[in-house]
Amino acid sequence: MPKKFIKRYLPDHHSIKQNRFISLFGTLLHDANLWHLNRRSAAGAFGIGLFFAFWPVPFQMWLAAALAIPLRVNLPLSVATVWLTNPITMPPVFYFAYLVGTWIIGAPVQEFAFEASWAWVIESLESIGPAFLLGCFVCGVVFGLLGYFGMRLLWRFSVARAWQQRKARRIASKQA
Repeated sequence: MPKKFIKRYLPDHHSIKQNRFISLFGTLLHDANLWHLNRRSAAGAFGIGLFFAFWPVPFQMWLAAALAIPLRVNLPLSVATVWLTNPITMPPVFYFAYLVGTWIIGAPVQEFAFEASWAWVIESLESIGPAFLLGCFVCGVVFGLLGYFGMRLLWRFSVARAWQQRKARRIASKQA
């Protein structure tokens, strides 16, 4: 079930290889393991994607691809999972990461208003930056591990259920 569901939504490897950012990896993209979808590669890719989804940088997909290649996990899934944080979900996800960071540090939650300027970014890094960056890292690690083990568990459950269904069909066909 997870394999069919994931394959339905992933782009094909030819379109990914031609992406201008991913094509920077050149011949490293020819490893067949980067395109196979099995329990190990899907779980690893999901963990990597969720880990980098919490990084507040504009090149999250590139980082996910850069780690997926040496770990030989599914490249399209790792890159696609990063899009958990998209322009719509980014504000609540990063605010949650900030709250986690303030909770870990024990600092009070500060009020702030977003401005699209470098001055605001520099000022914010000094005031809310440490809690925010720590929260992003902790959330990335926690959700990456949860994603990895959750995908492995879901995959195992799906395979076991498929085996049970085949066994039930075999028994039913013998009785008929």
